[in-house]
Amino acid sequence: MSNVTTTDLYEVTMALSYLHEGMRSPATFSLFVRDLPPERGFLVAAGLEPALDYLSGFTVGPADVKDFAEVLHRREQDLRPLVGLRFDGEVRAVPEGTIVLADEPLLEVTAPLPQAQLVETYLLSLVCHQTAVASKAARCVLATGGRPVIDFSLRRSHGPQAGMASARLGALVGFAGTSNVAAAVRYGIPASGTMAHSYVEAFPNELDAFRAFARAHPGPVTLLVDTYDTERGTRTAARVLNDLGAPDGCAIRLDSGDLGMLARRARAVLDEAGLPQVRIIASGGLDEYAVDALVRSGAPIDVYAVGTKVGVAADAPYLDAAYKLVAYDGRPVMKLSSHKVTAPAPKQVFRAPDLPDVIGLRDEPVPAGAEPLLRTVMRNGRRIGPRPSLASTRTHFETGLKQVPEAALRIDEPQAPVASVSPRLAALTDEVRQRLAATTGSGTS
Repeated sequence: MSNVTTTDLYEVTMALSYLHEGMRSPATFSLFVRDLPPERGFLVAAGLEPALDYLSGFTVGPADVKDFAEVLHRREQDLRPLVGLRFDGEVRAVPEGTIVLADEPLLEVTAPLPQAQLVETYLLSLVCHQTAVASKAARCVLATGGRPVIDFSLRRSHGPQAGMASARLGALVGFAGTSNVAAAVRYGIPASGTMAHSYVEAFPNELDAFRAFARAHPGPVTLLVDTYDTERGTRTAARVLNDLGAPDGCAIRLDSGDLGMLARRARAVLDEAGLPQVRIIASGGLDEYAVDALVRSGAPIDVYAVGTKVGVAADAPYLDAAYKLVAYDGRPVMKLSSHKVTAPAPKQVFRAPDLPDVIGLRDEPVPAGAEPLLRTVMRNGRRIGPRPSLASTRTHFETGLKQVPEAALRIDEPQAPVASVSPRLAALTDEVRQRLAATTGSGTS
């Protein structure tokens, strides 16, 4: 089964109707987030690269049509107009790692109407999930105050594919490594891992367990010290590490309990044992809120491993996102539904230092000192230029983050900046609204 059928049924029914009506003119759809979650002062755009991979290979084949016919309880020949439909349109988007705000397009698709319609569901699902996780991960990086963060999310993610994405997104915003072996290999991310409590439990005691682990891994080791009693476990670990000569990179890991208090006790034990260079890694239900509290308390934790709550973006697991038609056959269109009004026409976002973002029309002149955020990344269904490296995307994110107001970076009660609308876009919106009111009798109720 291909990714073509990973869609909502109404995308298929609409696309088939468009083909029957001969509606193949170019349409522009804009993907944006209406409102940021209250816990977010900004979002990190993500998911563009896998989205382009999807669009590059999008072709409706006979097997897809067979599946469509089966779920619609119709003859295959009724859906044959869909066979051979491939994406050959244009995509304009903000690069991955770009800081974005409410109502700012993350991407815009311009393609013949049936094509642009059929790809809606997949794009929304992909971009929304990855933007939500990347934004959560970015806040973890902010909370640590420069200490390394490791991705431990795979086992609690919403499926292995989501876990792969989480590892990549963590690296994109500055994580130092991942426990996910496949992601480490695929994306060139440093792999990080220790042992589980089950490993310690399998031996008669902690000393035997730690010594056995050290024999199997003669390089730097990390020992999990809280299976039974954390302070005693730390003393046992210190004994084993001293026997090894404590090569650079050795650490202990705390995974439960009052991590701040336990880290202080463990630090004292390690220092007393002559091991000030041995680091303390903390894990166990951490996210930016817990990390921020530990950092503010002065807990002597050197590395933070975050998993479940970050991989599922637990406090803001979805985005109020939309993929809306803004133009068809050269005609700007908009939606007037109450609380869901959209702005017409293809757009651009202009960003200047120390000034609010401006959402304008695609063909507007760039204001002095501003930078247009959306770039053409696909034309005629093919990528433009090489795929950016993870390192360059991370640099792009870090550069953009420096421009974010301090209030938006706060972990608790952040205040998101609000983009303004250009006079030309505001005028066009009023014009289209009046036209629709005159031709359809519509208001905004």
